[in-house]
Amino acid sequence: MAFKNILLIDDDEDDHDIFRSALNQLSDTVSFDAILDANDALKRLISKQLEPDVIFLDLNMPKMNGEVFLTLIKNDNSLKNIPVIIYSTASSPSTIRTVKELGASDYITKPDSFEGLLHIMKPLVA
Repeated sequence: MAFKNILLIDDDEDDHDIFRSALNQLSDTVSFDAILDANDALKRLISKQLEPDVIFLDLNMPKMNGEVFLTLIKNDNSLKNIPVIIYSTASSPSTIRTVKELGASDYITKPDSFEGLLHIMKPLVA
């Protein structure tokens, strides 16, 4: 499935820049928002300031981690149908199993190269 409105929730600004660069290289029609704080993202989603087709979500964040955020949106009737793809450096099978049980659509381990990110993102971008 290809997405047009993408939201990245990650506390690392460098990851925002790399993700944005990859999207810009793959498509000139994708809308991209990046938020550093999951609490802020949740408020914006609930208030409909953001209406993404998909959320890419880091797990390891301060204040509210990705698992808590995922649980909250999957329990909210107005947000639960937004696909959430975990985008994290964590890659243990138990972590992957846990987030999929919580409702994650997919799990992507952050690649170690820009080319790797392009390869991962290409089928996901409209």
